[in-house]
Amino acid sequence: MLKFKRRPREEEDGDLAINRISKTTDRVLNVIFLIWTLACVLPLLLVVIVSFSSEQSIFQNGYSFFPSGWSLDAYRFFFRLGDQLVRSYGITVFVTVAGTLFSLIITAMFAYVLSRSDYAYNRLFTLLMLFTMLFNGGIVATYMVNTQLLGLGDSLGALIFPMSLNAFYVIVLRTFYKSIPMEIIEAARIDGAGEFKTFFRIVTPLSKPGLATIGMFTTIAYWNDWFLGMLYIIDQKKYPVQTLLWSMQNSLEFMKQSSANALEYAEMAANAPTDSGRMALTVLVVLPILLAYPFFQKYFVKGLTVGGVKG
Repeated sequence: MLKFKRRPREEEDGDLAINRISKTTDRVLNVIFLIWTLACVLPLLLVVIVSFSSEQSIFQNGYSFFPSGWSLDAYRFFFRLGDQLVRSYGITVFVTVAGTLFSLIITAMFAYVLSRSDYAYNRLFTLLMLFTMLFNGGIVATYMVNTQLLGLGDSLGALIFPMSLNAFYVIVLRTFYKSIPMEIIEAARIDGAGEFKTFFRIVTPLSKPGLATIGMFTTIAYWNDWFLGMLYIIDQKKYPVQTLLWSMQNSLEFMKQSSANALEYAEMAANAPTDSGRMALTVLVVLPILLAYPFFQKYFVKGLTVGGVKG
């Protein structure tokens, strides 16, 4: 029978003491984290408060956490835009959901192929992918390819396909797939599973944390994108909500074209909130993604720690 000699308790206490931090250091770190949290939360809170502030209060006191007057005029104003706000929300939701699913599929499949050491062209496609991270053709060349060659001009496809593959996300998922034991894939092959069945039935369920992390990044990117709408969309009825925000911040002309008639526009322009209106539209844009984040948080934190040092 094997016997193991137990270390003296003094040595165990010494090892634990090495990993302890003093109460003073703990308090300092808590204060630093509290300040950092406030620096992240307070600007968002200020945006919400200003969106409910009256224009007169903003004019007199500027942006303040304690406005002298409260008002819902900014939100009433945007809801008077008719169907445009609802339509833009619908377009953004569709583009975000469809774009995230499509991007996850092609990113995951590409990353899985590059993670397989037995793939003959592994190094070639890895170098080609890394090349795109360092060099690109620029906006003019990209615009010509998407509009003239692919025919994506003034279509929802222009809001989805140009962002569908990100080389950095491929590298992250490639690293994640490499952490899956090759013996599992070989066992599936022995049982008669093909490459697609192995990927979708075995590898994908094991990759939920990594896929959820990349999915969250991709969702935020699609939801916050305004540049593709500004660059490719001509028909204002196809504007996503971020491009709508950009249009309204730059000019009231968009409100004129969205109004039912000129008299309605004249009334809206006379009562149009400026600062509180921008903040109200920002709240309307940011709120859905904030509500969606808690559902991803469990996988998000776990996915970010993948590849860390394991003891």
